[in-house]
Amino acid sequence: MAILVVGGAGYIGSHVCKALKEAGFTPVVYDNLSTGHSWAIQFGPSVIADLEDEAALLNAFYQYQPDAVIHLASLINVRDSIVNPALYWEKNLVVTLALLKAMMKANVLNLVFSSTAAIYGSPQRVPIDESHPKAPMNAYGKTKWAVEEMLQDFSNAHGLQFAALRYFNASGADPSAIIGEAHEPETHLIPLVIRTALGVRERLMVYGQDFATPDGTAIRDYIHVSDLANAHILALKYLFKQKKSLQVNLGTGTGYSVKEIVQAVESFGGKRVPVEIVSRLAHDSPMLVADPSKAKEILNWHPQMSDLPSIISTAWNWEINKPSVVLNKLLSNTIVSK
Repeated sequence: MAILVVGGAGYIGSHVCKALKEAGFTPVVYDNLSTGHSWAIQFGPSVIADLEDEAALLNAFYQYQPDAVIHLASLINVRDSIVNPALYWEKNLVVTLALLKAMMKANVLNLVFSSTAAIYGSPQRVPIDESHPKAPMNAYGKTKWAVEEMLQDFSNAHGLQFAALRYFNASGADPSAIIGEAHEPETHLIPLVIRTALGVRERLMVYGQDFATPDGTAIRDYIHVSDLANAHILALKYLFKQKKSLQVNLGTGTGYSVKEIVQAVESFGGKRVPVEIVSRLAHDSPMLVADPSKAKEILNWHPQMSDLPSIISTAWNWEINKPSVVLNKLLSNTIVSK
């Protein structure tokens, strides 16, 4: 059974492809490599093209005959979305519409969508369940919420079955260290803390220590990327079996502050992390922690690697091994191409 993984060359996408292969599916990566990486495509065939390229997209559907689509292609930098909203509305919303049109033409009616906890905005209650009011505070969250609304419209009109997975903070790396996080520029906290501990960065910029939290720094719910990937497999199986849509949070129910993450990395690595406190960003929530009970009940999803030591140890191992992994993969590709 083939699954078209849009954005499959990215951080989460590559882990989803690995999980798909291990579960007996054939992941077909569809990616333009604008933020993804060719070395991350290791688990199945690929199509390198834009979602706006209707001919290439339809050809991928007709060539591989996927039974479902997993849609992970989007821009995700919250800070950038605040200053460059037009780009986010185009790349997150307009290209998703192009994907949905192609799916309808190819009669593919199962979709797993990577949504986000950012749709909730500043929480009125914690932990956050799926019924929490939706009040996204930036273009990133607004476009993700708009896509969820679009999916519902396509469901009503065309019978689309979708699973909107509302991620909290994806983190960590595959335990084998063959794939991991490689954003440029990197904006996620844990890899930035680790790079600072390793001396790759001079200091860690901490945006605000005046939040209404116990230590003044923002609190987030961190979910290991391998657990996140497994949830996509369970969501696919749910769509195939139950033939109805769902929206679920993917988090652990436990939050850690920025200071707690820094202390945990320092303790693991035995190295000090120099920190510089700067003004906090506008539209930054003080605390985002999931109520994951719905995912556990409906999908039987139980995170196995999302304890903080596992997250930090796999992320650390990836940061140390990443240069050699990338170089070896690129050299291998070069030899094959000759």
